Amino acid sequence: MSSGNAMKKVLVIDDNPTIVELIKYAVNLQGSYDIRVAYDGVEGLESVYAEPPDCVIIDVKMPRMDGYQLVRCLRGDERTANTPLIILSAMTREEDQMTGLLSGADEYLTKPFKPTALNAAIERVIRLTPLERQRRTDYLVRTQAERD
Repeated sequence: MSSGNAMKKVLVIDDNPTIVELIKYAVNLQGSYDIRVAYDGVEGLESVYAEPPDCVIIDVKMPRMDGYQLVRCLRGDERTANTPLIILSAMTREEDQMTGLLSGADEYLTKPFKPTALNAAIERVIRLTPLERQRRTDYLVRTQAERD
């Protein structure tokens, strides 16, 4: 087992290698994380199960499995249901953001992103408890139902 001082693991799942490098650079500007990479949703899912990360940053538009599907898979599996998840996408419409949050993402950030905002989101989602995560999801579902 790792010690309490071990670096937190962040898995970045995005099919664009340039964006992956930007995210890695941005995260390492302010944080000290062990950053892993996957280039599509299926590879990302396999990575989560092989070596569970402390946080996952997920793009939406990817081959083989999109980010929304990946988030739903992770939330639907008791082994990964409480893994901190951040969607980072170029899809900026409010409907896209709501879809991501209702899928189970803890945060939805848009590209282009600010490194400080991404790092703050990582810290926030890592600190969420399972109860806080569930309450937030319940609130979103109720709010969406009231809007419909």
